[in-house]
Amino acid sequence: MESGVWTKHVAGGNLHTSRSGSFGVCVDGVLYLFGGHHARGNTNRIYRLPLRAPSLVWEEMSDLKGLPPSPKDKLGCWVQKNRLIFFGGYGYAAQGPHRGTFEYDESSSLVWDSPGRGWNNHIHILDLETSTWSQPITSGNTPSPRAAHACATVGNRGYVFGGRYKSYRLNDLYYIDLDTWEWHEMSVPQQCPVGRSWHSFTPVSSDHIFLFGGFTTERETLSDAWLYCVSKNEWKPFKHGHTQSPRLWHTACSGPDGEVFVFGGCANNLLSHHRAAHSNELLVFNVQPKSLVGFCMEAILQHSERLSSYWDCLPKPILLSLKQKMARVNTLGS
Repeated sequence: MESGVWTKHVAGGNLHTSRSGSFGVCVDGVLYLFGGHHARGNTNRIYRLPLRAPSLVWEEMSDLKGLPPSPKDKLGCWVQKNRLIFFGGYGYAAQGPHRGTFEYDESSSLVWDSPGRGWNNHIHILDLETSTWSQPITSGNTPSPRAAHACATVGNRGYVFGGRYKSYRLNDLYYIDLDTWEWHEMSVPQQCPVGRSWHSFTPVSSDHIFLFGGFTTERETLSDAWLYCVSKNEWKPFKHGHTQSPRLWHTACSGPDGEVFVFGGCANNLLSHHRAAHSNELLVFNVQPKSLVGFCMEAILQHSERLSSYWDCLPKPILLSLKQKMARVNTLGS
């Protein structure tokens, strides 16, 4: 992030099948990858990749106890107290007793040799300490089944916004108390985002979540951004410089200085007959004010010729960061 330079790492292990619509989440230096869709259909396998190990090797978590989720893709996840909490998705009907609703997609049976798929609102918990799957007993106003929604964890609340259910792309907002498992539907303010799927919903503080992009019921690819205030149940449009960069099915994460990084996705209607405009562009949104250190480093870089003779007086970590940023500036300018 300091240098702005990508490096490629090749991982070994038994993750042999390419897939889409999986959910990946990092906990304590380990990347977990669940589900997705591949050439033979949906899967409910889960893998782990220790990122701090000397070499990167995928490991299938095949010795888990309890009843796992059904094979699915386009699901959401919350992380709390060393637990991965998966919600919703699109895939096959559950085999065995599952709490929640499955809504069959009639159009999915048109695919030859397919058992048919649909949307669900199931919650499954994977306890990383005990390696056990479980399902909580929930109460309250439960969201409808959905897929391609977005989830965000703020404190002990798991928020879910939007997603697709049948032919509709939703703009409803719910949260579930991750201690009591009670669902709450938030009232829809007069000013709020349009319904969408394949968007991102990223916590940026203890009171704000950043929404970007997505895909509407009218099949429009979006480039709008919003900030949701948790304490006020209030949406505000967020002005930014990427309005000409619509995205759907992208990924997003927060940075150390209040930024939101958006990577990849598709820039046009993925369901049209035109070739999908997949992107490898990194978009940066400065959601929070820059730190004083950040402003000072920018000033040093802007006046580098005048100040370069004083660089060696700086603390080594700041000096290293400055040199990395300068190398990036020189690379972009060459």
